[in-house]
Amino acid sequence: MKKIEFPYSEEIEENMLYMYESLNEKDRRHYAAIEAQKLGHGGVAYISRLFKVSEKTIQSGLDEFEKKIF
Repeated sequence: MKKIEFPYSEEIEENMLYMYESLNEKDRRHYAAIEAQKLGHGGVAYISRLFKVSEKTIQSGLDEFEKKIF
C-alpha cells in the first residue's frame, strides 16, 4: 500500500482539527468531505486519518453534496 503524503503542515492540520472539533456532526461530515474533495485522489484516506473519522462518513458527506441533500 502506498503511503499518502501529508499535503498540509502540522500547523495547518492543527487548525483544521480545531475547526473540525467545533462543528456539529453534520457540519463535520460536510467539512471533511470538502477537504477530501479538494485533495483529490487519496484525499478521503488522508482526511479520515487526520480527523479520526471513517472513510464511509466522508463518503456520505460527498454523496450529500452530489445529491444536494442537507
